[in-house]
Amino acid sequence: MFVYLNGKYVDESTASVSLFDHGFLYGLGLFETFRLYNGHPFLLDDHFQRMGQGLEQIGIDWTISKDHATEILQELARLNKVQDAYVRWNVSAGDEGLGLYTGRYLEPTVAVMMKPLPPIGSSKAISILKRRRNTPEGDYRLKSHHYLNNVLAKRELGSVLNTEGIFLTQEGWIAEGITSNIFWVKGGTVFTPSLDTGILNGITRQYVSELLNKKGIPLKEGLYPQEAIFEADAVFLTNSIQELVKVDSCDEKRYKDHPLLETLQQMYKKETTWR
Repeated sequence: MFVYLNGKYVDESTASVSLFDHGFLYGLGLFETFRLYNGHPFLLDDHFQRMGQGLEQIGIDWTISKDHATEILQELARLNKVQDAYVRWNVSAGDEGLGLYTGRYLEPTVAVMMKPLPPIGSSKAISILKRRRNTPEGDYRLKSHHYLNNVLAKRELGSVLNTEGIFLTQEGWIAEGITSNIFWVKGGTVFTPSLDTGILNGITRQYVSELLNKKGIPLKEGLYPQEAIFEADAVFLTNSIQELVKVDSCDEKRYKDHPLLETLQQMYKKETTWR
């Protein structure tokens, strides 16, 4: 596969970055993952707005116009012969030598990777993790290179397929999935954890909240114990690659199909269909 790296399109086998890039040494970097639908990036403005806010917080100077970003994505899609794709857009701090640095990073490493969409199932099981969600390193959670908490949680699940682990906070509140946000339905109201739990404010999470508002469906954000999941009528997960995913079960609890989720999935599909 071809990747975009600092202004050039190169084969992935020859792509390399400095050993002294602070994204590698100290985890100073952010990324966004999103989908191309028939060559069109979905919610690109939202992804870049989140990334820009995060980069400002960690002192990395980087901007790009939407037109330039679209050109990069179109060229990568052409080189890789894909139209529906998984995209990771990565900005790391760049080379500032060995040792912690407190200035602005003016020459970040920008890498864009693309691959065909992996197989995506129509539903998943979830499991409450023993490992608790760590707190954000800054004022709020960034989509950063600091992924150790997620990796250790994934290892807790082992090689089990089609199951997402759900973090609780240290206080025992429902937080988020390893790579997803979580929603559940109870009595006609949709619930999701508050950002006060330290979760990532997922782009698809935000978009689903907008869809619910458009439909006049009540959404409550708050601090909820794990019992809320077991008492729910339906549960679903969101992320930018898998979209809205029905949850079949949580441990021994089984969930039936719910018309609200089907409605949301249809609305989402309509917004992501380009001809």
